[in-house]
Amino acid sequence: MINPTKTVGVLTSGGDCAGLNAVIGAVTRHAVDSYGWRVLGITDGTLGLTAVPRQYCELRPERLSAPLLHSGGSFLGSISHGEPGSGQQLVDRKEAFADGARKLGLDALVAIGGDGSMRILHELCSHARLPMIGIPKTIDNDVPETESAVGFASAVQVVSDALDRLQPTAASHHRVIVVETMGRSSGHIALHGGLCGGADAILVPELRMDVESLIAHIRRVFSSGRRHALIVVAEGVRAQVAGLGPYESVGTWLAQELEKRSGIEARCTSLGYLQRGGSPCAEDRRLAAIFGLRAVELLANGNTNRMVCWTKGAVLDVPLKAVITGPRKLEKNSPLLAAARGLGIWLGDDADAAVASQAAAESSTCSPPNAGSLKKSTKNPAGKPPAPPTDADGSHARQHPGSRTPSSPTRVG
Repeated sequence: MINPTKTVGVLTSGGDCAGLNAVIGAVTRHAVDSYGWRVLGITDGTLGLTAVPRQYCELRPERLSAPLLHSGGSFLGSISHGEPGSGQQLVDRKEAFADGARKLGLDALVAIGGDGSMRILHELCSHARLPMIGIPKTIDNDVPETESAVGFASAVQVVSDALDRLQPTAASHHRVIVVETMGRSSGHIALHGGLCGGADAILVPELRMDVESLIAHIRRVFSSGRRHALIVVAEGVRAQVAGLGPYESVGTWLAQELEKRSGIEARCTSLGYLQRGGSPCAEDRRLAAIFGLRAVELLANGNTNRMVCWTKGAVLDVPLKAVITGPRKLEKNSPLLAAARGLGIWLGDDADAAVASQAAAESSTCSPPNAGSLKKSTKNPAGKPPAPPTDADGSHARQHPGSRTPSSPTRVG
């Protein structure tokens, strides 16, 4: 068992999502009320430990009211700076992190983050010899070894609600509306949200996109008497399009291609940071509570350097080393993929999407282009203006759901 005067640090790392504050509250309440520990909230992720002076605040259950715990984002702040560097820069950051942990008297760290954050923090904590417990959070739901993570269910709800709102306007104007979701490496948000929201087609990075096959499917939908359609596309599908930049909107590209090739009016709405913000749904609050409780219990029993997870209806834990293997992708035998196909939703080709992505990459760098890859159009249909610029932080150029054209440069977030 642990020392009753244990000091535990809590931080959030990586992109924000709904439910982070609920996790912080659960960890704090159980650690303080059940064990009498001191809990320090580290400000702005690892920056709070590496900055001089250190940036932190003492967390007390009575100061964490329901309105705060049920709000979106992280009241501690977060960073998403990627890798900790290399060479001397990496050495300096590791030393600064270790020194910060010592100065604050931390006996352990509870880190709330995605797969990238888990890998980086595991490296930093190992160097500092600081025991760590990871709690998975991500809207992409791509953390290995867990079936769900805090923030995912709320993001899916945003996608489903958006489709509910966009269906009437698509029907009113007899058009196709393409909804672009986040999901750089995996299609979990697009698949879950599209299935819940009644999409006619769902495009994910794991499956190969064939625009002509998609158009044929849309024509079948229109010929059935329903003269509108909803398409959900994950941002990571852009890797399959030759010439499309890493921050350009694949949803805008797809809407323009559909209209140019088929003559069917198409518009794009990119949900962007709407998927990150807002109050957490009930499922994320439930996960936050049980994950926070499990994290404290692991520390109390001396089981460290592990991540809590949700598997087959139970909260468990796995070694951190098992989590740092890279993003978790959709499995080809996923029951949800089978359900979508059974409901007549177009999902693309079963062929490995990596082949299409590689062809697109080669086409972008070789001349002449690979004939087997999709290509970015050199001109827009009907003289439409070019696609909107993208955010400087490398995330997405966002359009408001009320946008009337694929190229309306309305930003969100």
